[in-house]
Amino acid sequence: MTAEQIIFLLVAFFTLGSGFMVVTTRNLIHAALWLIATLFGVAVIFALLDAGFLAVVQVVVYIGAIAILFIFAVMLTRKDMRDQGPQMNRNWWFGALISVLTFGGLYFLLQGWNGLSKTAADIPSGFDAVGELGNALVSPNAYVLPFEVASVLLVAALVGAVYVAFNWK
Repeated sequence: MTAEQIIFLLVAFFTLGSGFMVVTTRNLIHAALWLIATLFGVAVIFALLDAGFLAVVQVVVYIGAIAILFIFAVMLTRKDMRDQGPQMNRNWWFGALISVLTFGGLYFLLQGWNGLSKTAADIPSGFDAVGELGNALVSPNAYVLPFEVASVLLVAALVGAVYVAFNWK
């Protein structure tokens, strides 16, 4: 096992563990901080895959903007930061059962697939990944509509958070 594989496994387990903590912690601020740790783990995985641009975008956009916006929204809209009442749904076992069955089904489907052992082809020299990504984001035949919808959604969330913060009684 190479050093890169060991680093990948450590980062993958850290990312999965912090993702688990996002959905199981009782405090919403702690959940947001675990979300930042999860997103940072994803950025490290992007860096291990030689996708430096996506790693930087992950840190700047998701950790630097969205997660911090989430923390500010939680802090602005909650009067009492202490959690009150039960935090678990009485039917939590049903969600756990569905997730175990889903994982088992995916394992069953993918166990005979030989794509897990293949490696990707080398990137040709002179390939401009950032330029291709930029063209895909602004091309009318590619991802310009989802890109613009996401930006409008983020602006609406920001306006809503400001509105709620100023009108909170």
